[in-house]
Amino acid sequence: MKKTFTLQLSPEEAYQPEIFKTTLLKKAGLATDTTNAHARQTKRSIDARGRQVKVNVEAELFLNENPGSLLDHFPEYQDVRSSDPLIVVGAGPAGLFAALRAIELGVRPIVIERGKDVRTRRRDLAAINKEGIVNPDSNYCFGEGGAGTYSDGKLYTRSKKRGDIRRIMEILVAHGATEEILVDAHPHIGTNKLPVLVAKLRESILEAGGEILFETRVEDLILEVGEIRGVVTQQGEKIKGMGVILATGHSARDIFHLLDRRKVLIEAKPFALGVRIEHSQNLIDRIQYHCDIDRGPYLPASSYSLVQQTEFRGKQRGVFSFCMCPGGFIVPAATAPGELVVNGMSPSRRDSKFANSGMVVSVELEDLPEYQKYGPLAAMNFQADVEKKAWELGGKSQVAPAQRMVDFVNRKSSSTLLDTSYQPGLASVDMRDVLPDFISARLAMAFKAFGQKMRGYLTNDAQLIGVESRTSSPVRVPRDRETFEHPQLKRLYPCGEGAGYAGGIVSAAMDGERCAEKLIEAYAKSKRSEHSPIFRTGMV
Repeated sequence: MKKTFTLQLSPEEAYQPEIFKTTLLKKAGLATDTTNAHARQTKRSIDARGRQVKVNVEAELFLNENPGSLLDHFPEYQDVRSSDPLIVVGAGPAGLFAALRAIELGVRPIVIERGKDVRTRRRDLAAINKEGIVNPDSNYCFGEGGAGTYSDGKLYTRSKKRGDIRRIMEILVAHGATEEILVDAHPHIGTNKLPVLVAKLRESILEAGGEILFETRVEDLILEVGEIRGVVTQQGEKIKGMGVILATGHSARDIFHLLDRRKVLIEAKPFALGVRIEHSQNLIDRIQYHCDIDRGPYLPASSYSLVQQTEFRGKQRGVFSFCMCPGGFIVPAATAPGELVVNGMSPSRRDSKFANSGMVVSVELEDLPEYQKYGPLAAMNFQADVEKKAWELGGKSQVAPAQRMVDFVNRKSSSTLLDTSYQPGLASVDMRDVLPDFISARLAMAFKAFGQKMRGYLTNDAQLIGVESRTSSPVRVPRDRETFEHPQLKRLYPCGEGAGYAGGIVSAAMDGERCAEKLIEAYAKSKRSEHSPIFRTGMV
């Protein structure tokens, strides 16, 4: 027998399994020592609006019955070794889930990834952090799993139109994520657990007969009479397939240059740019949980979400928090030498003493008149110039420019900086010298407003670390709203964050699945001879 409950519990009752079970049995009017009783939570969210933090829980109690798994979907991957191939460029969430969906539909994916597998990739991340050496093909953005592999692993998304969120979550659970991600309102996996999960996704692709080519960079397209028939790698190898899913991520500038050079329609796209704000996690907890000392042993590290409209020179623009990482670290996310970019990540326990969040300003194309000469690459070139300036002012290394928060607002240089989670180190710099006026002025306005919304947030015990510039792609690769196919180049399916159609792990994964479905629906029924009987050729 199963009973369902909707409860409002204390943190201890919600997060301590034995106490939770006892509480649920009492709610059901049963003795706390009832045997053959199984309790589990199906949904959980924190309500910190009042002075006492509560946890809203939906739960199930099973009596004399095995509760079974929370999973409704168990993925089954058929053998596709003899099937026609489909090319996926990029092994981030969009690319991996596109490949898995292709296998489910009986098509063999060939995944081409410029970076390395997750294990080998770690050496290049260590080189960035410790020596300031940036490998342009293997870094925090490029490599197996994409930028999401070494991140907080946030799985929350509002993008419900593109696919089945629950299905994506269950595939992740089937590959090693805990069932907690099916329960929490704002689930995450953690940077320490994501590499193992990504490796298991790879194993599923390979076991089914798919192919993954690491350290293989696409350098040209095989175009034939308005269609893309394949790609050419840096080794000169031609790889052909029924179509190409382009899932390269938001930082693959060489791909945007390639598309522009080959006259494939692309568009400049608004994005957002700013800094990372780093506070102590204890301060954010005290603000959010209304506690005097610390949050206690049961509540998770708290997060926040802030947004403020600002006016500068007669133009309204939003300033908003982005990719908030409670209990996390700031990391160097540059993808080429001579640039400086920062991003945030968190381990699964979120137990760092620091909290960090992107704090960014919306950038519209009309804000960049001097870059219009670059056409569809206007916003990308602006982004790159800001990153180069940050690198120069930080000392031409991965040491990041930084400034205390109140000092920035008051236009005062910071004589000292705070401890930081950013491993390469910080240099005291006036961030107004790093950021364009229309960015820095709006940040200062927003910080004052945020200090009113979250008392204690605006403090000199926090610091700006810059720059946070890879919030989303500054280029959109257009596609038809119904078919997902490029409007001019047949068999090309722009996908995920890099094409401008996703904003995180789950939305990118859903978009990858939809692109695979649309491509296969349109072209898998074609005769094999139309795809070309030879799908791989040697050097050209």
